[in-house]
Amino acid sequence: MEFTRRGAMALGAGLAAALMLPAQALRAAADDKIAEFTGGAAMGEGGITLTTPEIAENGNTVPIEVNAPGAVEILVLASANPTPDVARVSFGPLAGAQRLSTRIRLGGTQDVIAIAKMADGSFQRAANTVKVTIGGCGG
Repeated sequence: MEFTRRGAMALGAGLAAALMLPAQALRAAADDKIAEFTGGAAMGEGGITLTTPEIAENGNTVPIEVNAPGAVEILVLASANPTPDVARVSFGPLAGAQRLSTRIRLGGTQDVIAIAKMADGSFQRAANTVKVTIGGCGG
């Protein structure tokens, strides 16, 4: 078999396209989870604070905090993890504060998304990009 420049370019383009498919599928999975949680409702920005490190040296333990005063439920997603669900927390009427603090596992550099369902039925969204140097999900 003889390789030509044209054949090598076609092979490279095919490989690049194949590598892009899993990333698109993972983003679609996160979008599906968001649509399921919100029921397709519009989301506002603000009213919710997501605190994450800008750079995480180890993806196995990434500290996050979500503060959403007035929320009845919070959903946290890692957009490029094989399973994007991180946490879903509900707050009852006796909750002292609507706040979530935990450590999560990230497979690589990606967006961490927090969505809060407020008491009036509206949804608020916050997202931060976390750069991971050593992946925690088998990366």
